[in-house]
Amino acid sequence: MATPTRFPYLATLFIALLLSGCKKDAEPTAPNNPPTGPVTPTTPSQVAVWLTTPDKTALFFRPKVSLVFAANTNTDPTIAVDTTQTYQTMDGFGYTLTGGSAYVMSQMSASSRSALIRELFATDSTYIGVSYLRVSIGASDLSSQVYTYDDSGTPDPTLANFSLAPDRAYFIPVLKEILAVNPNIKILGSPWTAPSWMKSNNSPIGGSLLPQYYDAYARYFVKYVQQMAAEGIRIDAVTLQNEPLYGGNNPSMLMSGAEQAAFIKNDVGPAFRAASLTTKIIAYDHNPDAAGLNFVTTVLSDPGASPYVDGSAFHLYGGSINALGGVHDQFPTKSVYFTEQWVQAPGTTSFAGDLSYHINTLEIGAPRNWSRNVLEWNLASDPSFGPHTPNGCTQCLGAVTIAGDNVTRNVAYYTIAHSSKFVRPGSVRVATNQPANLSNVAYKTPSGKRVLVVLNTGATLQSFNIQYKGKFVNTSLYGGSVATYVW
Repeated sequence: MATPTRFPYLATLFIALLLSGCKKDAEPTAPNNPPTGPVTPTTPSQVAVWLTTPDKTALFFRPKVSLVFAANTNTDPTIAVDTTQTYQTMDGFGYTLTGGSAYVMSQMSASSRSALIRELFATDSTYIGVSYLRVSIGASDLSSQVYTYDDSGTPDPTLANFSLAPDRAYFIPVLKEILAVNPNIKILGSPWTAPSWMKSNNSPIGGSLLPQYYDAYARYFVKYVQQMAAEGIRIDAVTLQNEPLYGGNNPSMLMSGAEQAAFIKNDVGPAFRAASLTTKIIAYDHNPDAAGLNFVTTVLSDPGASPYVDGSAFHLYGGSINALGGVHDQFPTKSVYFTEQWVQAPGTTSFAGDLSYHINTLEIGAPRNWSRNVLEWNLASDPSFGPHTPNGCTQCLGAVTIAGDNVTRNVAYYTIAHSSKFVRPGSVRVATNQPANLSNVAYKTPSGKRVLVVLNTGATLQSFNIQYKGKFVNTSLYGGSVATYVW
């Protein structure tokens, strides 16, 4: 892998000064290269630091600094990490591997694709260790064309024509390459639409699932899970409809909370049980606004549907991230998941603004509101933000942009990396306070490490302490910067 900068001494000196609270005298510009492995500090350090700054002078960079726990000698604000207070167990952090993502990755040379997959998904110290993927069941709007697994044209209630063939050209091969690097990655499947012949408008856009095809569509999910398993791809969970309250996407389908509750209790739940499937059923998969929260309440309060449902999933194109905590409070035995948020193409947004928003609201805000995962939207796109369906998203920026064998790492690459590399599946969120301008979340990992992600939401340099078991480390972050601390 390439080194993260062509000016290693200057970058190291600059970031060391930044973290020690000294004045920033120079602002070198770092090229867009992948992160490095560990760097040996100049003096012993009990805490490792990984840093991203809004001006891109540091992009998931590990500086040479020495941070040692000692007695407190200052009046700076303090983040107290208390591992005796525990919350949810984390499933992972990652992206949606869309059909378009798989396509642009499939067009790379084998060696370049292999290197990128290792960089993204390998779990050793050099890579970012993405641990969770969402995939579309059939096409999403970031596929090159619309399809389902039974496009018969005429009703096929026995599903005689069901086939994963549309995914075998490049999607399944790329997913298998990912699984070869990280066989334990969790995969969530979400459909954008049922086959058109099952729908009220016989169209891939909008419409609703006709009641006479509830049973057939439940068996469609069973066939999907079983045939993916036959390919060596374990589907950990499914949602039953992406964004069920919006029918304007291509493809899309409307589904109310009452319809989903009936579909689960009468059809999908019993079908999964009869097939002995352990794949989890997750409700909803849309915004935590008033309509969405009513949807979730309808499903999770239904005595027939609720026993089959593991929890509920959310996006954030409306509503508040704090509403996820309210869902947990209302249904404390059910899991909460965060499954999608896009990054808009450059021009209307900025790296600095997106870095702050996504870290604060998603990487910190979602877990602090009980989410077991955080998934950004599209993993990879071409320089024109494609492929996409006609009228599909034309401004969805991938976590990486791929042009031939050239890879550009965008803001979602770094926001996910700050958690995915360190907060391994099975990590448990632990208690922290939140001093002014120091948004944060902390975990203890299965290997016994402590991980603290901190964002300075202010505009200026902020010095602060990290307290753990009565000892303190003093450090600092410039405004808009994010750091992950590991000890």
